[in-house]
Amino acid sequence: MARLWATAEVQAGVDPKYQPPTSKIQRNSKIPSAKLYLYWDFGICVLIYNVSLCNEFSIAALWTGGFDERGLQDWAEDLRSRLRAPQASLGLVFMSPTFFPHATQVLEVLRVHARLPLLAGCSSQGLIVGAEEVEQEAGLTLGLYGLPGADLKGFHITQEQVEEANGPGYWRLETGLEPDQTNGWLAFIDPFHLDSESWIRTWNEAYAPLPVLGGLASGDPTEQHTQLYLNGDVFDAGGVLISVGGQVKLAGVVSQGCTPIGETWTLTKVEQNIIHEIGNRPAYQVLAETFSQLAPEDQKKARGNLFIGLVVNEYLDEFHRGDFLIRNLLGADARSGSIAVGALPRQGQTVQFQRRSAAAATEDMKELLTRAKQDLAGSTIYGGCLCCCNGRGQGLFGQPNHDAHMVQQRLGPFGLAGFFCNGEIGPVAEKNFLHGYTASLALFVKK
Repeated sequence: MARLWATAEVQAGVDPKYQPPTSKIQRNSKIPSAKLYLYWDFGICVLIYNVSLCNEFSIAALWTGGFDERGLQDWAEDLRSRLRAPQASLGLVFMSPTFFPHATQVLEVLRVHARLPLLAGCSSQGLIVGAEEVEQEAGLTLGLYGLPGADLKGFHITQEQVEEANGPGYWRLETGLEPDQTNGWLAFIDPFHLDSESWIRTWNEAYAPLPVLGGLASGDPTEQHTQLYLNGDVFDAGGVLISVGGQVKLAGVVSQGCTPIGETWTLTKVEQNIIHEIGNRPAYQVLAETFSQLAPEDQKKARGNLFIGLVVNEYLDEFHRGDFLIRNLLGADARSGSIAVGALPRQGQTVQFQRRSAAAATEDMKELLTRAKQDLAGSTIYGGCLCCCNGRGQGLFGQPNHDAHMVQQRLGPFGLAGFFCNGEIGPVAEKNFLHGYTASLALFVKK
């Protein structure tokens, strides 16, 4: 497959709806501060001004200007005209905090001029579009998805509902959906006014093993204020969820950014979040031994970056990447031989220590995407939504666009919209969890 990234002549493989005024790609006056890209893939798509990688069913774009109602109208109409699917089933919008005062107007413009029956999203300081990650002064991103045969429904949930939830039937009654009426969920959550851990626990009771993928919104770092979007409504609290049903399913890639070190072990003495013994030995001793067996260079990288992986499904014959829930090591006491972790492990659970670094995160993402490509071979990927921890990005990898580029390189091209999160949501072994330092990729796939 030939790929060319450049601001070059349009020779072949262009979007048939794009007729440039000359043979050169030119800056479109409707798009402020437009960046120019060309993606040449023998008939698949071309990148034009801030319009990202796309396919027949999805496209995404980045608006880098401020609030300009007429400009946004033209931009939304233009983007919709480039979606080759006959209908747009879903729009995903993510906005930087600079749009807070105008969010309601922006949503109305996008719904009307991009002709969207369902629009959802949230605020964030950093945005993702196509193969690009915009971590500062982001503007807004809009993804359009034509999902043939999809049955989509949007919901807003509140903290009051989370507190009332008292069994699997509660959320099914609130949404009106039984597990066999949906294939999975997108979730965008306010981290400050909704107890996310309690919500995901009760949601699993109602809908697991159906996947939930998404993230926790972010906003102005000086204030505990985010926004959630559903159609024309702006919410300052709660969560927005999209049920994906019908002939479209959700496939997930959840990369927690770690690589395993040492052996797998069985927990033999546990009290709450304190692990006293691993394999009938003091837990601290096992941790110290695992660390000492690393090469000196790896020991330097591991200092302050050690974690524990907890197996979620003990019935597997072998344990690999993606089978472990990664949690923090909170402390270790050489005298008592115990370690504290950011979870409630159980006696008899299988664990493996983990190391997090840029190289480890790259290795993890690469392997999980490769596995997803194999699992989805022959399936149609309509598009995707990528939710990345705000601790990833250029600050971790030392280069821009790491996760988004890797997704497109291995699974694309398709329309991809997303944002940088205060926490990520995704499944491990058919159970959904909140994560940190994670890239959570939701793929819309033909069922």
